[in-house]
Amino acid sequence: MRFTIIFAGLLGILLAPAFADYNINISDNNNSGGSGQQSVSVNNEHNVANVDNNNGWDSWHMLWDYETGFAAIRVFHKKACIVHRMNKDALPSLQALDAMVKEKKLQGEGPRGPPPKGLMYSIKPQQSQQPGTVGKSIVGMCKGVPTYMAEEIQGASLFFYSGKCFSVNVLWIVNISLCGSTEEN
Repeated sequence: MRFTIIFAGLLGILLAPAFADYNINISDNNNSGGSGQQSVSVNNEHNVANVDNNNGWDSWHMLWDYETGFAAIRVFHKKACIVHRMNKDALPSLQALDAMVKEKKLQGEGPRGPPPKGLMYSIKPQQSQQPGTVGKSIVGMCKGVPTYMAEEIQGASLFFYSGKCFSVNVLWIVNISLCGSTEEN
């Protein structure tokens, strides 16, 4: 009996970090230029949120590191990783995102709130030489692929931007446009 109680206690201690992750799946069944299937995982222990967008060749993975204040998007068809500072005014806090995931408010046929915020970033043409400054989570995600830094363009509009942009729509929360090239000339 005593062994069972000790085993159950140890099992609870070992499994506690596993329960820090919550997952939610979002499907876009009308996938005409849509976002495919997205899933989000919130890890409160490491202060990160992961968003996976599975849409064939246009798939991508995003990591929001709330501890460092950086975000990264690994764009599979570009074979590149783009890192930028998080705009905390446009993104929900980790606690708010965690609550949305737990309550499954992100699931459904479409947005149920205000329209998503739009952010625009300009990709620097040179590969980043100091990826370690953005945190272990992002370095791990971007390992093995060229990594570029991007800066937010304040008050910008795609209508007036003449360069090529790639759009990432995240969970009906935010639309991110990444403009510029990920290939060095």
